[in-house]
Amino acid sequence: MSTIKITTENRSRVIDFFQEHWGSPEMVISSGVYDCSNLDGFIFEENNRILGLVTYVFHEKEVEVISLDSIVEGKGIGSCLMKEVEHFVQQQGIATISLVTTNDNLNALKFYQKRGYKLDAIFPNAVKQARKIKPSIPLVGYNGIPITDEIRLVKKL
Repeated sequence: MSTIKITTENRSRVIDFFQEHWGSPEMVISSGVYDCSNLDGFIFEENNRILGLVTYVFHEKEVEVISLDSIVEGKGIGSCLMKEVEHFVQQQGIATISLVTTNDNLNALKFYQKRGYKLDAIFPNAVKQARKIKPSIPLVGYNGIPITDEIRLVKKL
């Protein structure tokens, strides 16, 4: 198992990963519309198979995590990828990491808060706005919870 940076050499594998697991690499959130297959990030792989992937963008004084995926839950893949991003961000002299998740994603809220991320803002009805751009966003998410709002979490390094 290893963690490697996304490069031009492995970018096609990243595109394939997003197509297989998301149906599209497009991510629409309150901070913008992103093609995750073109973003910087890290891959967690085993036997040349992607088991996890994180992407991020640089803003003025912070890095925003756009996507974090692990296809094998409970093995520390997401934690490993987030540590890699945090380490990389610190090397760049940036002290803040942010991310957005939806109100239904209780597992993500738990995951990030356990790792020191703090609730920073709630964007009511943000997903309704996102659906205008990406209509394929489901109306109902995890545990039957309607997907309506975005929640921003921040960690100071």
